[in-house]
Amino acid sequence: MAERPAIADPRDPQRFPTLEGAAIERLRHFGEVVRFRDGEALARAGQTGRGLTVVLSGAVQVSQADGHGGHQPIVEHGPGGFLGELAQLAGRPSMVDSIAVGPVEALVIPPSGLRAILVAEAELGEIIMRALILRRVGLLESGLGGPVIVGRPDDADVLRLENFLTRNGQPHRCLDPETDPEAAALIEPFHPVPADLPIVLCPTGEMLRNPDEATLARCIGMVEPIDPNTLYDVAIIGAGPAGLAAAVYAGSEGLKTLVVDAHAFGGQAGASARIENYLGFPTGITGLSLMGRAYSQAQKFGVELAIPDKVTGLTCRDGTLELALQAGETARARAVVIASGARYRKLDHVDVTPFESASVHYWASPLEARLCAGQEVALVGAGNSAGQAAVFLAARCVKVFMLIRGEGLSATMSRYLVDRIQATPNIELVTGVEVCGLDGQQGKLDACAWRHRTSGEITRRDIRHLFLLIGAEPNTDWLADAGVERDRAGFVLTGDGCANHRAAFETSLDGVFAIGDARAGSVKRVAAGVGEGAQVVAALHAYLAKETP
Repeated sequence: MAERPAIADPRDPQRFPTLEGAAIERLRHFGEVVRFRDGEALARAGQTGRGLTVVLSGAVQVSQADGHGGHQPIVEHGPGGFLGELAQLAGRPSMVDSIAVGPVEALVIPPSGLRAILVAEAELGEIIMRALILRRVGLLESGLGGPVIVGRPDDADVLRLENFLTRNGQPHRCLDPETDPEAAALIEPFHPVPADLPIVLCPTGEMLRNPDEATLARCIGMVEPIDPNTLYDVAIIGAGPAGLAAAVYAGSEGLKTLVVDAHAFGGQAGASARIENYLGFPTGITGLSLMGRAYSQAQKFGVELAIPDKVTGLTCRDGTLELALQAGETARARAVVIASGARYRKLDHVDVTPFESASVHYWASPLEARLCAGQEVALVGAGNSAGQAAVFLAARCVKVFMLIRGEGLSATMSRYLVDRIQATPNIELVTGVEVCGLDGQQGKLDACAWRHRTSGEITRRDIRHLFLLIGAEPNTDWLADAGVERDRAGFVLTGDGCANHRAAFETSLDGVFAIGDARAGSVKRVAAGVGEGAQVVAALHAYLAKETP
């Protein structure tokens, strides 16, 4: 077995395990034996994968495109080795090329069979699942195997697309045509004009000119059309902690489940630099890692995930709930769970829109940290998310100005974060202030000003990156015509809060439930959202049992 050094890792025995004869025999009834000729492709990047492919005889060379027209080898699988990574749980396109070296006989297990193995064969399933996860990690670290984004690294649209792919756990590479001759040569045949950039080259060979996220997602096979004739037991709107928890429990208990999210899995929690007070992770965990595990867990139990896809409306037709989707599609379900969370709040008196993506950010990930490394930055917010972001950025920036309207943090932030901020010398807490002005051009910030609310004194600093973590508003506008009761702030009313006094998590509309940040009265914590996601499944079972003839 020859691994490519760029993704070599001490965990490679787990990444590329070899299955013994007894294990292979246990897998045989999940798939069928297929023979391949020398040089024949078992998988092609950009084409829908077969699922899990176990090599019975012969050898298979696995490689990935390097973004410059060439290929780099990853591994050569012999008998007992198996092909596949996380994409194969849902039958998504392969990210690598797998070519037979000589005649090959293999056991091909479709995605449905792979998911059945993970549930029915606990020990063997653990070995396979760990390998699938580690292989995706290797692809993410190498940046190869996914789309290539060609454009300036500080361009707002490059950052928008890179954030989208990163938040969705999709490997990708960014090349700067101004400094990379190979990048310039790569796009020269397309004769791009500045308005075309960034250009995205998909694994299929298709070229996109400054695409939106939905177009890019469909090009790389992240999302597929929803069958309007399928009746799901439950459709969950939102893939944050509450939505994913509901999906995992519903899927594991045999409910046919659909999850729809307009942006990425994980919600606001997925953008958290580090979560340190979540049960079971004493050293902390990044929000993306935690939510990525939940996303894979949902796929393991056969949950169908449509991300990104936006729900625009909810109606009830002939006793069935129907979701209208942005792409003109519809989805039908016996029950619906609203877990659409919240959207980031902006400043009240300063328009930040021209600077979004390039200079104004609503989370602090390694991508944003790379952009502002060695600089002074300003951060607005006094909650836990703001504290986590401030500590994360302080390790990479010269200075972090933490701007808050109040006179301290103790009333709004966990004690451990307050203590850590006080102990970090390059975080300066500026109290009693609010941002009053932004200066810049062409979408890039040059300076930020803030005013003391009592004295009126204005401070102006040469700051090129501003982080806004000032809470959120319920993402429930799509319910305007659905007949679901909401409070004045837009949060969904449930239980006794409804005029018709429903049970816990039930809304005013039959078969519709609400959990997480979108629900009025919910506790805005990751663990609380996960708990509500688990609890609502019991309510779903009760409702579906009542509705079944």
